[in-house]
Amino acid sequence: MKKTTPTIAAERQYVIEKEKFVPVSAYFGEDTFNHKMMKEKLPKDTFRKLMEAINEDKTLDAETANIVAHAMKEWALEKGATHFAHWFQPMTGITAEKHDAFADPCGPGAVIERFSGKQLVQGEPDASSFPSGGIRATFEARGYTAWDMSSPAFIKRNGISTTLCIPTVFISYTGQVLDKKTPLLRSIRALNNSAVNMLKLLGAKNVTKVHANLGPEQEYFLIDMDYYYKRQDLVLGGRTVVGAPPAKGQELEDQYFGSIKERISSYMHDVEEELFKLGIPAKTRHNEVAPSQYEIAPVYEEANIAVDHNQLVMDTLKYVARKHRLAALLHEKPFAKINGSGKHVNWSLSDNHDNNLLNPGRTPEDSIQFLVFLIATVRAVYKHADILRAAVASYGNDHRLGANEAPPAIISVFLGEQLTQILSNIEKGTVNKATKEEIIDLGIASLPQVSKDNTDRNRTSPFAFTGNKFEFRAVGSSQNIASPALVINTMVAESLDELAEKIKAKGTKNINQAVFEVLKNEIKYIKPILFNGDNYTKEWEAEAKRRGLPNEKTTPSALKALITDKALKLFEKYEVLSNVELKSRYLIHVERYIKDLEIEVNCLNTMCMTQILPAALDYQKKLAKAIVDTKDVLGSAAVVSPQMEILKKILDLINNIYTTNKDIQAKVEAAGALHDEPKKAEMLGAKVKPKMDELREYVDALENLVDDETWPLPKFWEMLFIC
Repeated sequence: MKKTTPTIAAERQYVIEKEKFVPVSAYFGEDTFNHKMMKEKLPKDTFRKLMEAINEDKTLDAETANIVAHAMKEWALEKGATHFAHWFQPMTGITAEKHDAFADPCGPGAVIERFSGKQLVQGEPDASSFPSGGIRATFEARGYTAWDMSSPAFIKRNGISTTLCIPTVFISYTGQVLDKKTPLLRSIRALNNSAVNMLKLLGAKNVTKVHANLGPEQEYFLIDMDYYYKRQDLVLGGRTVVGAPPAKGQELEDQYFGSIKERISSYMHDVEEELFKLGIPAKTRHNEVAPSQYEIAPVYEEANIAVDHNQLVMDTLKYVARKHRLAALLHEKPFAKINGSGKHVNWSLSDNHDNNLLNPGRTPEDSIQFLVFLIATVRAVYKHADILRAAVASYGNDHRLGANEAPPAIISVFLGEQLTQILSNIEKGTVNKATKEEIIDLGIASLPQVSKDNTDRNRTSPFAFTGNKFEFRAVGSSQNIASPALVINTMVAESLDELAEKIKAKGTKNINQAVFEVLKNEIKYIKPILFNGDNYTKEWEAEAKRRGLPNEKTTPSALKALITDKALKLFEKYEVLSNVELKSRYLIHVERYIKDLEIEVNCLNTMCMTQILPAALDYQKKLAKAIVDTKDVLGSAAVVSPQMEILKKILDLINNIYTTNKDIQAKVEAAGALHDEPKKAEMLGAKVKPKMDELREYVDALENLVDDETWPLPKFWEMLFIC
C-alpha cells in the first residue's frame, strides 16, 4: 500500500481525516518505461517495431530509436527527471551510472531538453578505472554502453535528484565484454536455441522461444546506524573482523518467521513501496534464522529482468535503510558464529506459451519432456560442478559455504524420494517400451498433483529440485546473480544439445522410445551427483570424495575451474565468453579476492593498534592500580590472587594480539612480493587468513574480560538485539 500525497487545497482535510491508502496495483511499475507505458506513449507502428526488435533480437533502426528516445524523454520529464544515465553492471559487482543532463544550450542564455536516439542506444563512459583482467591497459579509456531493449528504463530518485536510468551492456573499444549483463544475454540466447531445438525434436508444436526464469531470495541483516558507524570493519568491508558472539544467538529458534518489529516492518513497507514503483514484484518478507536477519523474495521473472531487479533490490535495501537510521548488511557473514546470508536463486525454464518445462505436466508426453529437461539439468551440474562452484566463489562467500547454515562447497543435487525412485526404475529397465500405460504405471504422469510437495525439503543441498524449479542455494547474498545464471544457462544448453544428438543417433521412429533408451544410460552417468541426505556431515564429505565430486573450499582453488580447457571450450562454443574474456574474469576474481582480504587485514591492524590495544592497556592500568591499592590496604598478596589471574590473562592476550598482528603484517608483505596474482591469492588464503582467525580469538577473549565501558566497539548483543 502507498500513502497518497495530499494537494495543498486538501491539506487541512487530509490532516483531519484518517490516512488514506491506495492498492499496490494502482501504482505498480509507475516509475518504469514498461510495455504498458511504451504502448501508451509510442505510435502504433513504432511500438510494433520496438516489440519486434525486443522479441526477435533485432537491431533498432535510427528513425525508430529517435521516436522512442523522444517519448522516453517526455515521460521522464513528467516524472521530474533532469538527467539520464546508462545504467550498467561492470565487474565491480555493483552497478554504475554516469549522469548527463537533458538540458542542452540552444542559444545565448537558453537551453532545451534534448535526448536523441543515438544517446539512447549508445553511450561512452570512461572505462579505464573498471576491472578488465588485463583485456585493456589503464590508458585505454574508451568503453561503450549499449541499450538493452529487453529491460525497461526506470526512474531513480535520490533525495531531490531524479534520473532516467537506461539498462545497458558495457563493452570495450575492441568489443570485448567488460560487464556481467552481456554474457548473461548471450547465455539466454544459447539456452533458447538449444531448448527450442530439443522441444521440436520431442514433437512440441508452435514453440518459438524458451525463457530462463529466476527468483532470487535475498537475505540481509539490519542494525542501527549508530552502531554501524562506530565499526570501521562494517563500514569498510561489510563484516565484523572481531567480535565475541552474544550469550544468546539463534539457539532458541525464536527469530525465524517471528513477529516483525515495528521499526523493521515500517522499513520493509517503504522498501516494498519503492520496489513496486519500479515494477519489481516483491512477494515475501520475513524474519530469518539469525537475530536481526531478514529475507525478501520476488515472484519469478525472466532471467535478465530478474538480474536487473535484484541489483535494484540490493540498492534499495541500503538506500531506504539510511532513511530509517538503519544499516543494511549484505555481506555473506557479517557476524562470526552467527548464521550468514545467502541468496537462494531459483531457476526454471518456460516456453512462449508459459509452460514450465520443469513441471511434469498432465500427459505422458509432457512427462517425458519434463524428464528430458530434468535430466539435462542434473547432467549439466554433474559435468560442470566445478564451474558452478567457481561462479559463487568470493572472499565473502568463503566465510559462509560449508558452515552449518549454508550448503557445503561440494556441489550435489537433491531430487527427493519420488523422483529418485522413478529415475532408478528407468535405469533398471522397469520401462522397456515408452507406452502411455507404462509411463502412467511408473508414476510420471501423476506427478503434477504432488510435484510441489512430493518430498520433504532439503535445506542442506546446494542444488535442489523443489517441485517445478531448481534452487541454487550456494549464491552469496552480496553477489550479482548474473554469474551463476549464465553458467547454469550455458551448461544446460550444452547438455540439451548432447542429449539431442544421442536421441537422434538412435534412429528409431518412436521418439519416446529413443528418449527412454538415452535417459537410461544418462541416469547411470549422473548418479554420483545425486544425494538426498544431510550435506553437512563428515560422512558425506568422505562419500563425495569417493564419488569423485570436487570439493574446493576456498576461492583461489575454486576459481581455477574457469580456466580449464573444459570451461574455455564450453563458453567459447556457445559464444557466451571468448577465451580471452573468460581468462580476464578469472584474473578479476582473483584480484578481487586479494583486495577484499587486504582491506580486512588493514582494517584489523588499525582497529587493534588504535582501538583494541589502547583500551586493553587502559583497563590493564586500572586493574593493576586496583590490585596494588588493595594489597597495600590489606597487606596480603593472597587476597588479590583472583585479580592477579585476570590481569595475567589480559597481559597474555595483549601480547598475543600484538605478536600475531605483527606476524600477519609480515606474511602480507611476503605475499605482496609475489608477482603472480593467483599464487599471491593462495598464499594470503593459506597463510594470512588462518592467522586473522587466530587474532580474532585473542581479541574476542579480551572483549569478555575488559570493562564494558572501556571496550571501544559496539558488541554483537547490542547490534543484533537493539534495533
